[in-house]
Amino acid sequence: MQASFLMASANPDPPATPGGVEQTPQFSNTVASKLDPQSGKARAYVAGMEALLLVLSQQEEAIRQGGGQKAIEAQHGKKRLTARERLGLLLDPGEDFLELGLFAAYGMYEEWGGAAAAGVVTGLGLVAGRLVMVIANDATVKAGAFFPMTAKKVLRAQAIAMENRIPTIYLVDSAGVFLPLQEDVFPDQDDFGRIFRNNAVMSAKGIPQITAIMGMCVAGGAYLPVMTDHVLMTEGSGLFLAGPALVQAAIGQKYTAEELGGATMHAEISGTVDFKEPNDHLCLARLRSLVARLGHGPAAPFDRAAYDPRLDRPKFAAQDLYALLDPDPAKGAGNSYDMHEVIARLVDRSQFDEYKADYGKTVLCGYGRIGGFAVGIVANQKTHQTHTSQTGEKRVEFGGVIYAESASKAARFIMDCNQNLIPLIFLHDVNGFMVGRDAEWTGIIRAGAQMVSAVANSTVPKITVILGGSFGAGHYAMCGKAYDPRFLFAWPTARYAVMSGASAATTLVEIKIRQLERGGKQLSEEDKSQVVASIKAAYDEQTDCRYAAARLWVDAIIDPAKTREVLLTALKAAALNPEVEKFNPGVIQT
Repeated sequence: MQASFLMASANPDPPATPGGVEQTPQFSNTVASKLDPQSGKARAYVAGMEALLLVLSQQEEAIRQGGGQKAIEAQHGKKRLTARERLGLLLDPGEDFLELGLFAAYGMYEEWGGAAAAGVVTGLGLVAGRLVMVIANDATVKAGAFFPMTAKKVLRAQAIAMENRIPTIYLVDSAGVFLPLQEDVFPDQDDFGRIFRNNAVMSAKGIPQITAIMGMCVAGGAYLPVMTDHVLMTEGSGLFLAGPALVQAAIGQKYTAEELGGATMHAEISGTVDFKEPNDHLCLARLRSLVARLGHGPAAPFDRAAYDPRLDRPKFAAQDLYALLDPDPAKGAGNSYDMHEVIARLVDRSQFDEYKADYGKTVLCGYGRIGGFAVGIVANQKTHQTHTSQTGEKRVEFGGVIYAESASKAARFIMDCNQNLIPLIFLHDVNGFMVGRDAEWTGIIRAGAQMVSAVANSTVPKITVILGGSFGAGHYAMCGKAYDPRFLFAWPTARYAVMSGASAATTLVEIKIRQLERGGKQLSEEDKSQVVASIKAAYDEQTDCRYAAARLWVDAIIDPAKTREVLLTALKAAALNPEVEKFNPGVIQT
């Protein structure tokens, strides 16, 4: 970590200035904090955030039960472990597992009994000291069958692994495609077949892939393990393109599952599997042994200073972040807070070199380190700012809104980070771009295009965290999902949509009431109130972070106090890929 230092003279005893004995000023880039976690407002925010986190924790625990206790007992009855029990043996003890997509399919497929976590567990963890991506079918959820969101979750995990060159482990225990929804699983570009295409592409890129078959692996899914580098298989598992019943129906031949595609047959006759193991425990031990021997690729070009977790941690407690935002969604859009308080609790030693600190102040840009990694940070400032125009006119700029000068500053900063090979972190709490005559006259569209273009063509790793609102084109400019962030995380307070809930509800209500009245229906005030309540409830549900996580618009909902840890894991993953494409910004409007 770069230490504080004295400016200018190397002489330890600089001479006095002619007018007196003024000493050389001392340099400091440590962010000051004015947050008082003990204030009444802060304590109320903390209580609200802890209540919200408790609800999320309870929901997460329910999801981790998979198909429920009976399904878990049925899995044990087959002498097999559950997906999460397997992870407990595979991953290094005492190390955190960054689960991705836990809320996938949340509230979906209820007519089929639901699909907890989309029936597959994905995430980043350490195996024999190596950071790996794990993709494990959960056989307690519809026998591990693939729902539409199951395929998309696996594809997202593979996309992360490909972009960051992360070794990938597949723990296969799946009955194949969930047939009642096959038309939404089988045919399209981002459906089931893309998984095997990715296996081939990952292999061509030299990304290690190892598969352990620990249950059923049938039909098209049988291609997955065979397209990876190593195939392990436990006794009692099955690997075949068509199971015994389908073979008998199709060609009239009658075989047992073991004859058709058991571990012994594939180990001794077909030669398809590399390692036959008696049970899950020994299979996972073998897997760890194989991972321990993987070679190490070239280092990424990103700077990482020597780092001591105790000495270089931020100067302020991470839990203070609970005191920053009002977690009440009804008030969230109006949250006003200093984003420096967040940055001070994320970066090493709370040191931050702010770029153009006095210009375009509704977007903060600057340099820091996280776990020794050099990073550039682009963040929305949520407090109102004073601005002096080029004509000398003073105005107040609203916090969370991107103005022309803010967008131009951010675009230049993003280009500088690409020029200097510095990964980017985007911290969202954005209402959108400024509108109105004055904004149009300052060239807000042109400046916004500069920022969006810089984000779109950026080639260094981009990691996004949505803290509060992320609305409209502001979501795009701050590296939303469509702009290829390596990872996208959300706080429980995150909400995003084309516009904020209050604005959207007002607009939608007016449209709905006009439609009803054009149809000849006369609405009483009570009727109108019911329309308002119905539309607002629907819109609030759709802007909730769990709704987004269910559809994989975000990779994980994270505890604000763990943001730094999560970002460090993401940076370690990004650093596994040594290749950075040449940055070509294309046409930048000036």
